[in-house]
Amino acid sequence: MEKYGEYAISDSLYENALAGRTHDGRSDADKLWLAQQKVITDLAKEGPCVIVGRCADFILKNIANCLIVFIHSSAEKRAERIVSVYGERDEKPMQRIKDKDKKRKAYYEIYTGTEWGKADNYDLCMDSGSLGTEKCVQTIKALY
Repeated sequence: MEKYGEYAISDSLYENALAGRTHDGRSDADKLWLAQQKVITDLAKEGPCVIVGRCADFILKNIANCLIVFIHSSAEKRAERIVSVYGERDEKPMQRIKDKDKKRKAYYEIYTGTEWGKADNYDLCMDSGSLGTEKCVQTIKALY
């Protein structure tokens, strides 16, 4: 899960297309995608839940009674959060964000065929850098 969770192996579509394919044509990442899809769908059918990332917006887009939210922030605010909340300083936070976002974007686009972070994919988009995390949580709770 940690290795293939929501990051593509590379930000290159070609490298991802050829990476680790077995005789059935699927990679470990493909198998994990299918398992994640099932778990996310099953959880949503069981009752209220919060799923962060994992292309859940795409997986649940046709499931009734789901609020699909994208929370974003500027790279500067995200870097501040990495340092203040997680205390991570081993890499430059801005470079870490850039690298992770490239892989998240590639993963999302490979498995959904849609553009990552595009407002049309969501019911609600919020900027946690300007609103604050708590205001985002309150807004989501009020809507759902």
